[in-house]
Amino acid sequence: MKDARSVSAPIAQAVRFFSILPQETHIDFMGKRFIGLGVSAVLVLLGIFAFVQIWTGNAKMGLEFTGGTALVLDFEQAVPIDRARVLLAQNGFGDAQIQDIRGTNQLAIRTKLSEEGEQVAARLQALFERSFSASKPRIVSTEFIGPTIGRELRDKAIWAVIFSTVGFLVYIAFRFDFKFGVAAAIATFHDVFAVLGLSWALGMEFTLLIITALLTIAGYSLTDTVVVFDRIRENLRKHQRDPLLKIINDALNQVLSRTILTSLTTLLAVLVLYFLGGPVLRDFALVLIIGVVVGTYSSIFVASPILLLWRRRGLTAQVKQ
Repeated sequence: MKDARSVSAPIAQAVRFFSILPQETHIDFMGKRFIGLGVSAVLVLLGIFAFVQIWTGNAKMGLEFTGGTALVLDFEQAVPIDRARVLLAQNGFGDAQIQDIRGTNQLAIRTKLSEEGEQVAARLQALFERSFSASKPRIVSTEFIGPTIGRELRDKAIWAVIFSTVGFLVYIAFRFDFKFGVAAAIATFHDVFAVLGLSWALGMEFTLLIITALLTIAGYSLTDTVVVFDRIRENLRKHQRDPLLKIINDALNQVLSRTILTSLTTLLAVLVLYFLGGPVLRDFALVLIIGVVVGTYSSIFVASPILLLWRRRGLTAQVKQ
């Protein structure tokens, strides 16, 4: 009877995880850390400027933050959403957001006009009655959001991002070590500010959906950073006499294929959302695309270099067992 280990050995050798990189890479990431930190500094400064614009209300803000009117129109015959968009743009509602409600002949319309909600709703109903008289539009619901509520939502959204990032710091500090926690928190703040700045530079309108995307990016970036830090901690235990720079470089090379594959898989899903999700989800998907790229970059060129720059004697001994 054959030894079980001899039978399973060929099977184990036949099993290979898909990889787009050689099994061993020797890229000197830490040798390029100052270039990466320089690029990051520019992105963070752009993000801080964008944050100030949002805080003061000078950026392009969505209906939730500026106030406006949201209503639902019901039609006896379905109205093509593309024709409805053109109609709104040609009649002073160029900033309106419009979405069809699946399974119905209803259209949800949101506009920033500062008039009373009932007046805006009546104007929109009259507009569709003139252009689609056979469809007989009927107002199902109307909601008016005042500017005070909008400012309150804006402030709460900003604090949500701040508190979530502080939570990440506490988690990483507990999971690894305080130095790791600070490095991960800085990298997370970097990602949020970098994506915020790039989104502002692209002229995006900031809505609650964009805030949701920023929080998603923070969580994605943290997950990627945890994978890198796990390997660094493991290498610290195995190679305590090696320089910290070499330990971090080796860890980054060891998880590089996994990091790239995870990012590409995520990007494929988000790209589908960008191209097929429609106009309402396009900015949301674009922010996620930017965030995946920035989050992958920051795990390598932000979190790890900060950990290296903040090295102290006895770091290896302080790593939790």
